[in-house]
Amino acid sequence: MSNGKPRVLILGGGFGGMYAALEFERALARGADLDVTLVNRDNFFLFTPMLHEVAASDLDITNIVSPIRKLLRRVTFFNGDIEAIDLVEKRVGLSHGHERHCHSLSYDHLVLALGSTTNFFNIPGLAERALTMKSLDDAISLRNRLIANLEEADFECTASLRAPLLNFVVAGGGFAGVETIAAMNDFLREAVQFFPHLREDMLRIILVSSGKVIMPELGEKLGIYAQRKLAEQKIEIHSNCKVTAVTDREVTLSDGTIVTTNTLVWTAGVSPHPLLDTLPCPKAKGRVLVNEYLEVSEWPGVWAFGDCALVPDLKTGTFHPPTAQHALREGKVAARNILATVRGDRLKPFLYSTIGLLAPIGKRTGVATILGVNFSGFIAWWLWRTIYLFKLPRFEKKVLVALDWTLDVLFSKDLVQFRAARPHTLPRVQEEPEKPAGLDLVVPTPSK
Repeated sequence: MSNGKPRVLILGGGFGGMYAALEFERALARGADLDVTLVNRDNFFLFTPMLHEVAASDLDITNIVSPIRKLLRRVTFFNGDIEAIDLVEKRVGLSHGHERHCHSLSYDHLVLALGSTTNFFNIPGLAERALTMKSLDDAISLRNRLIANLEEADFECTASLRAPLLNFVVAGGGFAGVETIAAMNDFLREAVQFFPHLREDMLRIILVSSGKVIMPELGEKLGIYAQRKLAEQKIEIHSNCKVTAVTDREVTLSDGTIVTTNTLVWTAGVSPHPLLDTLPCPKAKGRVLVNEYLEVSEWPGVWAFGDCALVPDLKTGTFHPPTAQHALREGKVAARNILATVRGDRLKPFLYSTIGLLAPIGKRTGVATILGVNFSGFIAWWLWRTIYLFKLPRFEKKVLVALDWTLDVLFSKDLVQFRAARPHTLPRVQEEPEKPAGLDLVVPTPSK
């Protein structure tokens, strides 16, 4: 205890961690007597469903992020990196600041909401050369790459030099991959008209999907519809296909196709956070096993959900999918169960069924299934925008996003690159930063 209050430590500020923290924020406003701390690398909450719209210049980069300190006035926020977790001593080692200062926090209840990392499956050249779509930096990097390629290609003299600049590949036939390539396609085909030496027919935009149908979660009918609409927008789709190798100028596919390109966006796989490997918790496929209350049974006081946990589905006997709509609800339930534990009340199991799935697929069209009813075309696209607009956490951001979308209808997309600093002509000698010391991990056998 700290000052006689139970200490709750939340690791990770994604959908699960943030919505758990918001639930505690409301409880503290009602007079709950506990100390709650959220740890996150970034000092903002990122609304990831709209990342592709930042990459495609539909939204301003600041409009899909919300300052954590404005969202949480009663929950303590720690801006830093998690270095080590000691479940025996109930301590977490952190580093923070430019000089990577070391810090340690103790807890009575630990919430693991660490999310996931990109899995490159040891494909040669992939990790070194691929762009990803998990962070705000990723979206900005993709936007910059698209614009930079158009700028460079506009002054190249031969088709052989232009090909790697005007060919674009997205790997992954799930929601992230389809939304990303649809947004890229809209942006590139509109932007190319401002480059006098380029034509739209010079663009080649390719989606690589390992499955027969893209977005299989929506069902075969909507998946086939989405594929047809993407094809109508001149997007090539390689189904039942995978990326096998990547170089600076080429992407090799399993069907034998070799695409000359310097741009590959990888959305085809994730792995649990590597810190989970250091924990003595029971795990499967690298993810922490929890009970129906979202607590690790062998370690009372340790809770987990989202991408880093396997949450049992009591209705189906399987596990809940690691989606954002599940994670935010799991975060709320975990917070309520921690509060119930502190009060000595009965815990409630996590029970939830997917209400619906929606995805924009370009040219103001979309696909959606809501409560078993399928939608497609403009109405599905409109539903996606309406539903996700209201899911943004702050009213201010809702207004700004709605304004951005209105301006997008009236004006052409912006072609400005975002650069923090221009590279120096002469290299500078840089000192290697001192690495922070983590906690020594103790891996005991949990008591029965």
